Amino acid sequence: MKKEEFIFCPLGGSGEIGMNMNLFAYGNANNKKWIIVDIGVTFADDTIPGVDLIYPDPGFIVDKKDDLLGLVLTHAHEDHIGAIAHIWPKLQCNIYATPFTSVLIKEKFKEKKIDIGNKLKIVALNGNIKLGPFDIEFVTLTHSILEPNGLKIKTPVGTVLHTGDWKCDPNPLIGETINEKKLKQIGDDGVLAMICDSTNVFSPGRAGSESDVRESLLKIMNNKQKRIIVTSFASNVARMESIFYCAKKVGRQISLVGRSMHRIYNAAKQCGYLKDLIEPIDPRESKKFARNKIIYLCTGSQGEPNGAMTRISNFAHPDVIIESGDTVIFSSKIIPGNEKKLYKLHNQLVKNEIEVISEENEFVHVSGHPNREDLKDMYNWVKPKSVIPVHGEHRHMIEHINFAKEMQVPYPVKVENGDVVQLFPGDKPKVVDKAPVGKMYVDGAISVGEESQSIKDRKNLSYNGFLEITIIVNNIGSIIKKPVISFRGIPINGNNIVFDLEDKINEICKTFSLKNYNQEQNLIEALKINCRKTIKEKTGKRPYTNVNLVRI
Repeated sequence: MKKEEFIFCPLGGSGEIGMNMNLFAYGNANNKKWIIVDIGVTFADDTIPGVDLIYPDPGFIVDKKDDLLGLVLTHAHEDHIGAIAHIWPKLQCNIYATPFTSVLIKEKFKEKKIDIGNKLKIVALNGNIKLGPFDIEFVTLTHSILEPNGLKIKTPVGTVLHTGDWKCDPNPLIGETINEKKLKQIGDDGVLAMICDSTNVFSPGRAGSESDVRESLLKIMNNKQKRIIVTSFASNVARMESIFYCAKKVGRQISLVGRSMHRIYNAAKQCGYLKDLIEPIDPRESKKFARNKIIYLCTGSQGEPNGAMTRISNFAHPDVIIESGDTVIFSSKIIPGNEKKLYKLHNQLVKNEIEVISEENEFVHVSGHPNREDLKDMYNWVKPKSVIPVHGEHRHMIEHINFAKEMQVPYPVKVENGDVVQLFPGDKPKVVDKAPVGKMYVDGAISVGEESQSIKDRKNLSYNGFLEITIIVNNIGSIIKKPVISFRGIPINGNNIVFDLEDKINEICKTFSLKNYNQEQNLIEALKINCRKTIKEKTGKRPYTNVNLVRI
């Protein structure tokens, strides 16, 4: 009889923050059953023009879909559920999620016009499910979104705690507090390995509480006499409720601005949250209110070009006016990589005599991830035999390994995407294999791989520009007029370079028989290479080059 194995394998989210997708497997070498935990995206930067979202290549688990028992979701942040409508059609498995997450998932499938039938299974808070050899218990935690869950994954050979995203918030304002009793019980029963959030491992102390942010926001708003605009992550429902609370306390109406802000508000209401709040004002009606009687809560806290906050700051929003003396509160973290966009936005506002308040000058935000004291609590409750840091860049994960050693964890293990970690059998977890991994780019309405020619071409175009040459040839193989040469995005002054290209084109064409159709492709390639070389010599650019040979 072959030995049973318990396997962990991340396809995304290890060595990076975002794009979380984790696999667990149990069985022998020839018969393993699999589950997926989370299926998220990350956001592209300006090095990949035309691409908004990136998600893990699911090919490894798609090949095993007949042995896939289900997709289990810890919470509803985009880096944990954002890829579901792109990947699920290839899997067709059951999906397990708590009520709030389920509402947002339904919307994603509806938006993509994907019918999932009865595949979505709603799990109660602190509920459990049985998927083949996996006995999975949802453990309520606290985070920066409603209904965050850790997962106790029990198998016949041992238990893993997958924390998901979390922190210790004694007063999250909305939703339940962290289920400390359950975590201690899990620890007492024995934990083979803990898969743990690494985001804030460098940060001392505690992450902080939403209740403290509420008090600070109220104090700030009490002192403002003109219009107040708050921008925050739409998914942070506790923060949203705090803005409603503050608005009522300071005698102002509130208006929600931005599609995702309305989407999250409606989803929370549908699940029984956000009760007894003042009714938000339609942005189109908000102009009727005096400047000192309105608060706007809007999307775009990261300076997104199409976000509501950017349009407001550019005086381009159809419903929201902003004027000198108004206040904008960025009640969110500046996500690394977004500094340039955000500071541009801040400068635009300040230039127009609008006060900007952010985490840099006031207490307006707390993280949803564990600082070191929060991590200590989790380690003391769970007492894992091993820890596998995830949800962090390599520097975070190395520091988390060092932290785990300080906490006397016997066997911390560093992994990266694609590592196949054998949790059992053996005295300690170890990397035993490498699964194929990669990234998929959402390019318009189509998903393409990293090596997609469309991505390569667009990068080349953005860096080097475009050169097009059209040559018209008659039926006896003679060029009947000068080549038509056009440029885009190439730094050219004067016509000298055009004359140089014309000379080069005529020179190359003389070496080929234009009447011979068999030589046509070779001629086109020779023209591309040599004309690109000419441009490189003159401008330093190697443009994307297209050659048209037109016969008449």
